[in-house]
Amino acid sequence: MQLHVSPSLRHVTVLPGNGVREFIKVKVRARRVSYRMLFYSLLFFTFILRFVFLLSTADTIDAETKCSTLGCLGKRLGPRLLGRRLASAVPEVIYQVLEQPLDNDELKGRDDIPQTLEEFMDEVKNSIFDAKSFALKLREMVTLLEQRTRNAKIQEYLYRHVASSSIPKQLLCLALRLAHEHSTNAAARRQLPLPELVPVLVDNSYFHFVLASDNVLAASVVANSLVQNALRPEKFVLHIITDRKTYSPMQAWFSLHPLSPAIIEVKALHHFDWFAKGKVPVLEAMEKDLRVRSRFRGGSSAIVENNIDKPHIIAAKLQTLGPKYNSVMNHIRIHLPELFPSLNKVVFLDDDIVVQTDLSPLWDIDMNGKINGAVETCRGQDKLVMSKRLKNYLNFSHPLIAKNFNPNECAWAYGMNIFDLEAWRKTNISIAYHHWVEENLKSGLSLWQLGTLPPGLIAFHGHVHVIDPFWHMLGLGYQENTSLADAETAGVIHFNGRAKPWLDIAFPQLRPLWAKYINSSDKFITGCHIRTS
Repeated sequence: MQLHVSPSLRHVTVLPGNGVREFIKVKVRARRVSYRMLFYSLLFFTFILRFVFLLSTADTIDAETKCSTLGCLGKRLGPRLLGRRLASAVPEVIYQVLEQPLDNDELKGRDDIPQTLEEFMDEVKNSIFDAKSFALKLREMVTLLEQRTRNAKIQEYLYRHVASSSIPKQLLCLALRLAHEHSTNAAARRQLPLPELVPVLVDNSYFHFVLASDNVLAASVVANSLVQNALRPEKFVLHIITDRKTYSPMQAWFSLHPLSPAIIEVKALHHFDWFAKGKVPVLEAMEKDLRVRSRFRGGSSAIVENNIDKPHIIAAKLQTLGPKYNSVMNHIRIHLPELFPSLNKVVFLDDDIVVQTDLSPLWDIDMNGKINGAVETCRGQDKLVMSKRLKNYLNFSHPLIAKNFNPNECAWAYGMNIFDLEAWRKTNISIAYHHWVEENLKSGLSLWQLGTLPPGLIAFHGHVHVIDPFWHMLGLGYQENTSLADAETAGVIHFNGRAKPWLDIAFPQLRPLWAKYINSSDKFITGCHIRTS
């Protein structure tokens, strides 16, 4: 068979191979190229050239050598255009070596491992390494540095734990001097408040604040800042609750340092009729909690010697051993309705806060039937502090938690809370609190690990009214990035965290906000060498 095409390209003739002259003529239309087709064709090829140029430019920037030929460009662009990944330039043996686990015991006593990147580079330059030897040496150096970094972090957490858990000698000195003053000076044993002011303690026309603390210096700062910033201090009543051992020093301090015209009441827990009647659920729960924690944690030495947990897990476990979490002062707020049966509304203050504005407007906030007025901690510019949700406090891998709560629900903060006691008494919040504490103890602390906030989040679930963040700025005890200017704009600042302002580990740029409410010329302050700057 033969094929003939005419010169004009308009006829095609097919000649069969059997000698018979048969032909088929196929007419082909004349090709006409319009200007419009030519324009679109040029536009398409221009786009393709721009696309190829951009890809080749990106490859040239990323690669070590430039592509100067179409073959090189094809190798670069081919896999990408076909959706395939480029082959890695790193030898496979390096991945294999680096993925193999290395026991820390293998590094003990070795002095041939580079200690710094500079030493490593010198050894690589001065020796002949193949890919495997290079990877082995790199793995040893990185593993050794990781081990040292982990140990350094754990030591830092341990030192901070010791520093935050110990009582500074200045505070111990202050308590002892005040206790001595209480036993030798009748003025230090004055009844607080004076007998004629006792009816005010149950008068709901006043603004009632509650502070639970066993720290005299911290309580004095809270009281001073509260009264000094009040527009109507004569309407302020501060109820200070303390324990038996701190009652004498606390009474002596506020007897000798009155904050008139504000009214100050100092009572120890054993002075409350409700507390002295019999079994107190919070005390029973604390005793069980201590036994469980000692069995599961084994003390700070056992925690630090753990080679499996990550440093931040070890830090959390050390925090559970802090005296704050085992102090009745930290748990007593759940019994406010029983402690103050005649009051309708109170503002509860932690002893590590500083008041910077008048707090009487808190009584004008409409709680909409809710029990607890609190600041949410999942929204705000400070992502470290204001990013807390229920999943940050509760263990949602436990079915009991997962079944009842939403992990992404916003959390709220203790420290400065408005409590509607009248509405609280109509609920079972306190019962629910102790129920969940018991469940956590039965589960071996698997629902949550530390603090009174997790059971509070559960007990007050659905009973929280969100208030403006102005009323409560958190994180000054663990977030040193908070600026002094930002802290000064808040109504109440909270030194929650280990770096309490009365400790040497406090952040120096934030401590003046707390220390300015201490009278540096007071004889007890100077006699115990308490720093005010």
